[in-house]
Amino acid sequence: MAMDVVFKALADASRRKLLDDLRERGGQTLGELCLGRGMTRQAVSKHLAVLEAANLVATEKRGREKLHYLNPVPIQEIADRWIGKYDRGRLAALADLKRRLEGETHD
Repeated sequence: MAMDVVFKALADASRRKLLDDLRERGGQTLGELCLGRGMTRQAVSKHLAVLEAANLVATEKRGREKLHYLNPVPIQEIADRWIGKYDRGRLAALADLKRRLEGETHD
C-alpha cells in the first residue's frame, strides 16, 4: 500500500516539480515554494500534504517557519524493487545516451 501512495504522489507533474525544486534546494518554506508557480498558496499546500503523506517530503519546524526537504528514500525503494541491481548499469548507460542524443544535461 505504501508504494501506491508514492506512485499516486508522483503521478502529478506539479508535485514532481515541487520535488525537483526541493532536490535543488532543500529547506524551503511554503512561501518560497509558491514563488513563480502560478498556483495559489492553498494549492501548493495541498500538493505538499500529498507528498508528506507519501513520505516524499520531510519537514522541520524552525520557529514559525516550516521547512520542507526532499526525502528520496521511497523513490529508492521503488527503484530497488522494480530495477534489478544487474540492470542498473545498463539502464544508466541507456539513460545517459538518451540525454546526450537529446542534448540534455543533468547532474
